[in-house]
Amino acid sequence: MAARSTDTDPTPADALPADPDPDADHGAGPGPARLAADLRAALGPLVRRLRQFRPDGELTLSQTSALVRLDREGPATSSELAAGEGIRPQSMCTIVNVLYERGLVVRDPDPADGRRIVVSLSEAGHEGLRGARREKGRRLTRAIDEELTPEEQATLAAALPLLERITRRV
Repeated sequence: MAARSTDTDPTPADALPADPDPDADHGAGPGPARLAADLRAALGPLVRRLRQFRPDGELTLSQTSALVRLDREGPATSSELAAGEGIRPQSMCTIVNVLYERGLVVRDPDPADGRRIVVSLSEAGHEGLRGARREKGRRLTRAIDEELTPEEQATLAAALPLLERITRRV
């Protein structure tokens, strides 16, 4: 039975049904359970490496995650960010303070409740995310170019619509 990855699966393992036998005989090829296990094994490390990549002196994974959340969901309080990231509010305050000191976020009074402070991305924060995404894209492009033959690249391209369909169902 394949081990569950806590990095990509937010559902507690004990809340999930037992995995079907990935080695069960399914006739012409590997069954869905074996394909699922192999897909997790192949994509998990790729996703983690892309998430964890950061040039020297760049942001930590937690700091980047907070910026990505602000980019995706818009302005939020530190408490809202903490809840979204599943961390303690005190930890998020530390993260926000570092981001603020680096000029990547701005703090403004909440227009609906002046006692609360709302955090949003600064222009430098937007540009930092764009730069990080460009660099990750370059690294992935280089890996594909250097590791895969043209035929393998075509196979990967043909598999992308299938991966997108699976992603919509997960």
